[in-house]
Amino acid sequence: MSKLVILHHLPDNNDRPALERWFWRHHCPEVLAQAPWTTRYVLYRPVPPPPGAEAFGYYNYRVHENWVRDPAERRGVKGLLSMTPQPAYMDVVVVNVPAEPTEDFHGAALRPEDSTILRWVIAMRYPDGVSEEEGEDWYLKAHVPEVCRQPGLLRFFSHKALHVTRTPIPSSNAQRPFFDRASPLMAKKWHRISEQWYANDRGWAEAILRNPPAYTRPPWARHDRYPFLVPGEEFISTFLLEQPDRDLLRDSDHRMF
Repeated sequence: MSKLVILHHLPDNNDRPALERWFWRHHCPEVLAQAPWTTRYVLYRPVPPPPGAEAFGYYNYRVHENWVRDPAERRGVKGLLSMTPQPAYMDVVVVNVPAEPTEDFHGAALRPEDSTILRWVIAMRYPDGVSEEEGEDWYLKAHVPEVCRQPGLLRFFSHKALHVTRTPIPSSNAQRPFFDRASPLMAKKWHRISEQWYANDRGWAEAILRNPPAYTRPPWARHDRYPFLVPGEEFISTFLLEQPDRDLLRDSDHRMF
């Protein structure tokens, strides 16, 4: 089982009403039509970031999760229409990961009633020119143990990306894309989706800004401070609560075609 995690950011918040309408009227039903193998399709609405968190590559609009049994199971393009174009530009990051985390670092004993939960969801990639093996060596051996020492960290787990060659939505040269210009980060190879949980904004700020542990900077880093990956280019993050605000397989009353 795998899931496609898609993070969206609005450079211009004036585009939010038009994009919300487009998602509900057009894009989500069309995704369901073109992805009949989908077993779970949920949408989250990010919450406002804690003060200071905007500097960590904060994405402000939506997080979508499309779960499938096997990413190789995909409908072809014959008999389908080109998808309805989106009415405005969005920055988009797309990462394919196993549905279950590949590593569980901290907090497995946490129970639902033990604490409130603010989820810090992070997409990360190692800099161009740094091998995945070199990046993973730093992340797993140096960075993870140091993050686990953050005060107030409740939970920490990670999904190592699946590098599949098949696109999430079927396409052909005969079909027109549904965006006028692609987000530059869509084509990048991302390495991980991780989650770090805190009780609330104050818990995040205490762990990240006010009282952080000492961190080891990798020699290849282009950014001098935690997380040592360039925010907005190599490190994208957003904040979610526990439940999605839409479950498309449950809430959708039809599938097109």
